[in-house]
Amino acid sequence: MSIVVRYAPVPSSTIEQYDEVMSRLQESGEMPADGFDYHVAFLSGGQLLVSEVWDSPEQLEAFGMRVMPLLADVALEHSGQPEIFEVHNIIKR
Repeated sequence: MSIVVRYAPVPSSTIEQYDEVMSRLQESGEMPADGFDYHVAFLSGGQLLVSEVWDSPEQLEAFGMRVMPLLADVALEHSGQPEIFEVHNIIKR
């Protein structure tokens, strides 16, 4: 079952921190991760928000365990637990 994950770094997080994390993930070969389908980062009211689509909750969890040390190293923290939703339908162009 595919899932949508929505999370928000803490409001004090910067685009530069986000870009650093993404750069390190690609350099390390962590991205694209197994089960990862789609990632969208955007600003809303000046706050960085992220939505992702994963093939399964287990694959997201496995990735999360590997990426948490990197997030800590860059000091990019999430505000609370991510919201997770079951996907009903995906349409791609």
